[in-house]
Amino acid sequence: SSIVVGVSNLQAGGQLGPVWKITFLCCITTTTLALILGISCAHLFEVGRGVDISIFQASMQSYQTPDSLNPATFFTNFIQNTLINPFKAFSDGNVLAVVVFALFVGVALVHGGERFKSIRVLSHQFFEMMMMLVGWVMKLAPLGIFALLAKLMATEDISVLSRLAEFAAVVTGTTIFHGAVVLPLLLWIFGRMSPWTFFKGTRTALITAFATSSSSATMPLSMKCAQEKLGVRPQTAGFVIPLGTQLNMDGTALYEAAAALFVANLVGLDLNLTQQIVVCLTAMIASLGAPGIPSAGMVTMIMVLQSVGLPAEAIAILLPIDRLLDT
Repeated sequence: SSIVVGVSNLQAGGQLGPVWKITFLCCITTTTLALILGISCAHLFEVGRGVDISIFQASMQSYQTPDSLNPATFFTNFIQNTLINPFKAFSDGNVLAVVVFALFVGVALVHGGERFKSIRVLSHQFFEMMMMLVGWVMKLAPLGIFALLAKLMATEDISVLSRLAEFAAVVTGTTIFHGAVVLPLLLWIFGRMSPWTFFKGTRTALITAFATSSSSATMPLSMKCAQEKLGVRPQTAGFVIPLGTQLNMDGTALYEAAAALFVANLVGLDLNLTQQIVVCLTAMIASLGAPGIPSAGMVTMIMVLQSVGLPAEAIAILLPIDRLLDT
């Protein structure tokens, strides 16, 4: 539902001509760069490798690389599950096909206009209901995190915690590099704006975003900074910023892609090229509908892990550091 809602928010795009197309292209480009950075740094630093952890043994005893992830059959099965029989994808747990099908539904709602207004409203209401349930669960998260940490410290070697700290450091460093180097460089090359001018004009919004870990909560302040400090037209800011808040989750995509490799290394699995592409595609599409709330990555992390057959239970070991990495 989050992906359907995220894409259906493009409804207003027809009122601004090419602006929504440029905005969408920018979102896809920066998210792709974030995914490449996340995957590359996870490989470079070999996050999670070399640790014998028993927490996943039961989940991984029957693990085998699914035939559907072999290059020869992946695209054929993907097209069949997405376009011919999407309900089979639901029943088989083919997450990537389900995500792409949701993307198509969102596009159909955009092109349907007023004819599908009731379905669009229902999707938004269902999404808000699910976010309310997630919010209730997250209020209990500190208790669960404490229990998980206690179990890890009591049953696992200290190397597990050290690897977790290394992973947190790699993701944090990569995210900072993406936000402080890659994005300003793109701004300078294509936007012809000094990164210093941009950071100076948006520092209030950036500080608020860092403190709240919520792009939705920061959105009104971002719009104010864009209009008053950077001279962006109100109609442009009123469209681009809300759309970017929903679709441009670079940090979430980077975190989830790196986390998939971290979990694979923990359990001693080497993801092949096709599987890594699936991880990137799923993380990208999932980030389009990730809610702009704290710990949004946990909402879609299961989707990314299951897309390549990794155990959903793996989020348990990531929960203790999720709040730190929530970008």
